[in-house]
Amino acid sequence: MDDSLRNKIAFTLIPSIGPVTRKLLLEAFESVENIFNASVSDLCAVRGVREKMAKEIKSLQPNEKVTEMLQFIQQHRIVPLFITDPGYPQKLKECPDAPTLLFYKGTANINAAKIISIVGTRMPTAYGYHIIETLLKALPKEVLIVSGLAMGIDTIAHQLALENGLQTIGVLAHGLDEIYPPPNKNLAKAMLQQGGLITEFHCKTIPEKHNFPKRNRVVAGMADATLVIETALKGGSMITADFASQYHREVIAVPGRITDQRSRGCNKLIQENRASIYTNPEDLLQLLNWVPAFAPLNETEKKCLAFLKTKELFTQDELLVFTQMDFGELASLIFELEMKQIIQVLPGNQITLMPAYYSI
Repeated sequence: MDDSLRNKIAFTLIPSIGPVTRKLLLEAFESVENIFNASVSDLCAVRGVREKMAKEIKSLQPNEKVTEMLQFIQQHRIVPLFITDPGYPQKLKECPDAPTLLFYKGTANINAAKIISIVGTRMPTAYGYHIIETLLKALPKEVLIVSGLAMGIDTIAHQLALENGLQTIGVLAHGLDEIYPPPNKNLAKAMLQQGGLITEFHCKTIPEKHNFPKRNRVVAGMADATLVIETALKGGSMITADFASQYHREVIAVPGRITDQRSRGCNKLIQENRASIYTNPEDLLQLLNWVPAFAPLNETEKKCLAFLKTKELFTQDELLVFTQMDFGELASLIFELEMKQIIQVLPGNQITLMPAYYSI
């Protein structure tokens, strides 16, 4: 196994060969070992492989970087994911420039059926925070949240995912031996217990500027959809949206005031029909065909549901008056509604209807 992994790591270190060409070579030869054993002429028969590349493959020698990475993987219990492995993110694998090898640490299922990426400005407003807060409260618990662990919208998305019981993955623009930006170290540690961290970069790779667009393509490629919240006309979020479009994934943008610099990118994506407009969690779930299977309701629960739609917050006393139940019966009803994830009981015994149920 070590020899196989050693070859796979070495294959990613050939300087003149990028992920697209590596993917073509693997399609032609089926394994790294077959690629290394092929002749120069056979290698050159693959589209995009020039003689210089083929000779680099044939002259590949044992490398200190390979040994260093192998030791790092073993020492820190990193999961290497080669593009031909069953555990590799299958949505990402569909992308032509998917990374050949990923390094993952965490507990989340990176092949979850429902994955959404959330990206945006490093300087969000209360509006951006509110959008994420409302959405993540409404999403089904099986949805995986992906972002780039940057300051701002990324950080908020990861933090609120954790608070709402959602798994969340941070895609890094550097190796797993460090966390950038440093203020997110504690957040990253928490994510390892309820999500994880993933990167295509080897240990000791620093977060250089040219690494971030590579990171952004993974953020877009791993997900069914990319939600853009507060972004200027240029920047990493717009790059991520472009990648998502190229990969034929859904792009959704949150509109903002036309005078707000941090909303100009979102507004432009919507204006040019490059993104669907985000209005509320229910519409997003409908757009992605993620509408939850609602729990069956009895007649009392249906009446309660209609009553709870009339305003945002209720007290138990208000429900007591409406239902005409005694306290024990009401407590049982509230418990059933909470277990079915129809309501949420807040501090002070206040009750609110879960957002998805406003649409039924």
